[in-house]
Amino acid sequence: MLAYRSEGDRSKPVLVLLHGFLGDKHDWQAVLARLSRHFHCIALDLPGHGDSPALEGDPHSPGFNRVVAQILSTLDKLKVNRFHLLGYSLGGRIALHLADQAQERLLSIHLESCHPGLVSDDERNLRLEQDAAWQQKLLSLPVPDFLSLWYQQGVFASLDDQERQKLIQARSHNRPAALASIYLPTSLGHQADLSSIPEQSTLNWHYYVGLQDDKFLALAKAWQAKQKISLYRVPGSGHNVHLAQPEAFCDLLIAQLRTQA
Repeated sequence: MLAYRSEGDRSKPVLVLLHGFLGDKHDWQAVLARLSRHFHCIALDLPGHGDSPALEGDPHSPGFNRVVAQILSTLDKLKVNRFHLLGYSLGGRIALHLADQAQERLLSIHLESCHPGLVSDDERNLRLEQDAAWQQKLLSLPVPDFLSLWYQQGVFASLDDQERQKLIQARSHNRPAALASIYLPTSLGHQADLSSIPEQSTLNWHYYVGLQDDKFLALAKAWQAKQKISLYRVPGSGHNVHLAQPEAFCDLLIAQLRTQA
């Protein structure tokens, strides 16, 4: 069973929240107080993160399938059948797989700064090579040194030095071996192109992106042009919208969730 944090009245509709790589259930701290007024919020620790055990199961079984199975098993034990789903970054990519495998349990799906999948085998192979190099750094460097390198990536360019150092400090408790158990198995290189799922779905799809996140803003626009996705652009934020602009993010999310509750 995955570790979790729950907030809000259990009689209200359930909102399940999935954090990104290196995060945990406490990453939603800035938005849970408001969200829990309207929903029973369940913030999970993904495998290998926070208080959850490392990703288990047959290593030859696809990593995304194993993560989805653990999430659904945890929700079954919590007696949660149907729920709204919010996923950020890696959590968003896992949410896509969950929607692909268990659409009948979802009330709506909300993705924040999430990649729908690479198109070609060449792109996927290149990404696997890059992620293998990051995995080696994760397992060989002191955690603060790894984090310092990680947050220098272009997708985090909107962070200033103070914000970057705050994240490094907050993430320094992570367990490298546990993180490694999920990092490569859920690499974008192992993810199929899931961009066509919305047209095959009866769900309402919502995508939230920061206006300072050039890469994912372009990706989201291209995806919306082909699929039935509602796109919300949030000023004053980069890759992590709910951290940079929690009030604006909550305003958008609650407005959409309450129309579907």
